[in-house]
Amino acid sequence: MIVLGIESSCDETSAAVVADGRTILSNVVASSIDRHARYGGVVPEIACRAHVESILPVIDQALSEAGVTREDLGGIAVTCGPGLIGALLVGVAAAKSLAWSWGLPLVGVHHIEGHIHAARMVDPPLEYPYLSLVASGGHTALYRSDAVDTHVVLGSTTDDAAGEAFDKVASILGLSYPGGPSIERAAREGDSTAIAFPRTLLAADSLDFSFSGMKTAALYACKGQNARRDAPMLPGVRVPDVAASFQQAVVDVLVQKAAHATERFGIPRFAVVGGVAANGRLRECFEAWGAGAGVRVVFPPMALCTDNAAMIAGLGEHRLARGESDGLSLDADPRPIRA
Repeated sequence: MIVLGIESSCDETSAAVVADGRTILSNVVASSIDRHARYGGVVPEIACRAHVESILPVIDQALSEAGVTREDLGGIAVTCGPGLIGALLVGVAAAKSLAWSWGLPLVGVHHIEGHIHAARMVDPPLEYPYLSLVASGGHTALYRSDAVDTHVVLGSTTDDAAGEAFDKVASILGLSYPGGPSIERAAREGDSTAIAFPRTLLAADSLDFSFSGMKTAALYACKGQNARRDAPMLPGVRVPDVAASFQQAVVDVLVQKAAHATERFGIPRFAVVGGVAANGRLRECFEAWGAGAGVRVVFPPMALCTDNAAMIAGLGEHRLARGESDGLSLDADPRPIRA
């Protein structure tokens, strides 16, 4: 089966064509990130307008690059949540219109479950059951997946997501948006032991996350105790050292939570997915932990870490192959987590 996938949950407009749930024939992404950079984060209104402008050209390009027409498609899969409600509605409306006009079945795909499924689109695919860390600008959570449609939330962030914390600390340091890549670049010239940032682990048995206090610690290290974000930098503060130390603190927390979950459930298979999974230092530390603990750690290819439609089409194929369809009653749901 060949499936057209559509993704528009945040600031990337993406369409992809995937065959048999795994073979990516095209994966086109149009990002509006440059429009948001001056604001230091995603502006929902700007993102929605960008989706309206890009959605049909991106779909046309995905079909063209894949060398397929609507007659070759077996169905359409679209992200129906979570995300920005206006952004989701653009993608869902486009998918519903095409499904109706082309006479194709339509299925909605949960964005987070799409990220989790990306670990199945590698060779060899990760076997069930497996645990996964979903880390991005909007989400940080641990999941247990027992089947393609069976996922249990084990822990989630109580405040900022990991990617959001990177964005905010990058802003404090005067680095560019998005914060994850800019902090990683700066950290290459810094000392990760220069500043002893806290590792917030919460209760001893908790699988939840908290990055707000770590972000505040970075602010005070740069600008002084109880300083405002617009205060000047303290003399002698080296941005690369702060970047490297903060990055390592976040990575340490993510790895420790992953290790805790793996020990608790006894599952030696772990996926790290989402935009933060593109961080080089994070990959190094997770690979070292996996090698030492006898855990197979899987990272999707870089193109499947950030928001993309290939993972949506890949997961959607499983539902379509079972004869499922949501039909034109499909609606967007912005809620972040479902058990």
